[in-house]
Amino acid sequence: MSLFRCSALLIARITLESGKNENVWAENLKTKHHAYKSKVTFGSTWTCITGYLLREIKKEDISLPEGEVNPAAPLPKHVMVIMEQLQRLELELSEVTRNKEKLQKNLLELTEYTHMLRITRNFVHRSAEREPSQVQYEEFLFLEKEPMMDYTSMQRLGAKLGFISGLIQSVKIEAFERMLWRVCKGYTILSYSEVDGLLEDPATGEPTRSVVFLISYWGDQIGQKVKKICDCYHCHLYPYPNSNEERTDVVEGLRTRIQDLHTVLHRTEDYLRQVLIKASESVYVWVIQVKKMKAIYHILNLCSFDVTNKCLIAEVWCPVNDLPTLRRALEDGSRKNGATVPSFVNRIPSNDTPPTLVRTNTFTSGFQNIVDAYGVSSYREVNPAPYTIITFPFLFAVMFGDLGHGVIMALFALWMVLYENDRKLKKTRNEIWNIFFEGRYIILLMGIFSVYTGLIYNDCFSKSLNLFGSGWNVSAMFVPGVWSTLRSNSFLALDPNVTGVFKGPYPLGIDPIWNLASNRLTFLNSYKMKMSVIIGIIHMTFGVVLGVFNHLHFRRTFNLYLIFIPELLFLLCLFGYLVFMIIYKWLFFTVRDSQTAPSILIHFINMFLMQGDSSQPLYPGQAGFQVFLLIVAVLSVPVLLLGKPLYLYWQHKGRDHLSMYRGYQRVRRSSEEELSLMHAHDVEEGTSLDSHSSSSDSQSEEFDFADVFLHQSIHTIEYCLGCISNTASYLRLWALSLAHARELSPVYFTAGKRGKCICDGVELNKKNLICFGR
Repeated sequence: MSLFRCSALLIARITLESGKNENVWAENLKTKHHAYKSKVTFGSTWTCITGYLLREIKKEDISLPEGEVNPAAPLPKHVMVIMEQLQRLELELSEVTRNKEKLQKNLLELTEYTHMLRITRNFVHRSAEREPSQVQYEEFLFLEKEPMMDYTSMQRLGAKLGFISGLIQSVKIEAFERMLWRVCKGYTILSYSEVDGLLEDPATGEPTRSVVFLISYWGDQIGQKVKKICDCYHCHLYPYPNSNEERTDVVEGLRTRIQDLHTVLHRTEDYLRQVLIKASESVYVWVIQVKKMKAIYHILNLCSFDVTNKCLIAEVWCPVNDLPTLRRALEDGSRKNGATVPSFVNRIPSNDTPPTLVRTNTFTSGFQNIVDAYGVSSYREVNPAPYTIITFPFLFAVMFGDLGHGVIMALFALWMVLYENDRKLKKTRNEIWNIFFEGRYIILLMGIFSVYTGLIYNDCFSKSLNLFGSGWNVSAMFVPGVWSTLRSNSFLALDPNVTGVFKGPYPLGIDPIWNLASNRLTFLNSYKMKMSVIIGIIHMTFGVVLGVFNHLHFRRTFNLYLIFIPELLFLLCLFGYLVFMIIYKWLFFTVRDSQTAPSILIHFINMFLMQGDSSQPLYPGQAGFQVFLLIVAVLSVPVLLLGKPLYLYWQHKGRDHLSMYRGYQRVRRSSEEELSLMHAHDVEEGTSLDSHSSSSDSQSEEFDFADVFLHQSIHTIEYCLGCISNTASYLRLWALSLAHARELSPVYFTAGKRGKCICDGVELNKKNLICFGR
């Protein structure tokens, strides 16, 4: 039972000294909140700092150490030292980062100012100094005779001209221009030109395309409106020089400052990278240490103080086999901590159902997760995950039976298994890759089983392999009596009734000549559909049989007669009989009487309609035997529905004097499971079951027949309908297998010329190469 049962758990009370040692943080703290408030604060700060360091290291594309690191949790006296190192490193890194950001911001401003001076030089030319090269004028709303105004005409009107220049993102320029026109009523002239190249935004670090603009306005009030509009659109404004001499001086000064900033910024980046490289050597160790430290104090926060506040008490569920390990760990911790009173463990009785613990490894964890997705087994029940290791890949391979595809899948999974310890494969952020990597053993077994079923189907990339030679031979049909018949047919048919045409079955899998036959799909359709039904019924029967171990383990022998046997009879009398008819027809109907063989589906339908004489019987006495099976299946339903509730009601009314050790007074599953656990492990702890039964008797709940009957009714309906729906569901093995073999794979081989013979896929002897059609 230990091979497939969940681990036995018991509830234990662990008493730990809170600690009078000066190195223990809980010293002189009277409450749980104050006892660990400082630890939580340190842990949160530590986590923030290490997270900040990791983000900066990844931003600079610095690789972390590749070796596996598993440091121990830091002692309390070492935490403050590590915390000081982290804070000092964070302070230095944040200061250098702020300086770098300021330098980048200043460099961007100087670069933008340089672009602005270069581009606006050709916007406005005053009288003798400049001529406009590309100026855009805007209309004044109140001037009808002079719709297009220039600077000369504005000066003639006595206007006081002002200039505002700067940069704006190119995506905002159209909205910016419309806003200026609507607000300023045409008292502005906007000229703009796009900057060559991209400028990096220091806030986001993303390259953006900018536009240099120059706004000429008339009057101080218009200037105030223009400045407010520029602020709303987050424009970067820069002073506009009044003369060429001033512009030249500014450009020269900007060029010198930009060169100095590049030098300082380069040295700052080098220093920042050195700091991050130094931090990367230890940050991975610090991350693991802080996770372990927070996990430890998270558990300690779940503990409770006793009345004197001198020790911690924790109630936990612990596997029975791990009790010695737990005691040794507590002893080692007490000795290393220098505690005056050692920690100890006491086992306490409980009526609660223990949680389910399933021990897994890297191989079985994937299959266990599949089982847990449908539901976690109750405590001490049979765990179906070990059997899923075989059935799940095999059912996949039935649908995906292809030798070539299976080899590719198996090699890919084998590569992941061989390099499973590579941290680059395990720590990637690609969710799709993580799904494949976590299921590498599942994919490996699915590939191996697909290779096996591909050999059975004789299918490799939708082509057959002629390894042993076909068992069909056309030479026996070339006789005068038969050959004259063949010449009058458009299709060449190999008749197995002719002696010598069929020499024997193919040694492994399906004969390759079927890949040439025009009725290949009809043959595979019947074969795979019947195979899917047989596999499905066997699989469901195996699941019902597994319940026997639960009934025997929990000493519920009445479930064998009232649940297991009715369920098995219902399944086998109906769908097990269908499997019997399939196998019987395979064995007792040869090729000579295949044309007169009855239909299994018709007989199965007539079984429920009780029309045994409407078609040719499959075997003598078939009608009476089918009626008998149908009656047994129908009678098993009321037994399954009413048997257990009536039996438990009779036990409750007529046998109240029995002790709880017999497991019949309380019908709840949790009680039965606990009794089984106590009975199995009392010998180890040296306690008696009578001490538990007295406490359990006082807490016995009143028997509720309606509750038990409702639960059993749901189970009966679910099982009976599930037998029908699950049998039909297994037909997807047949459907997906045909879709893969007939539709998906042959797509790669249908690009040939029309009318080309389809025989090219199989290499047979010349005398055996027969084309079934074109």
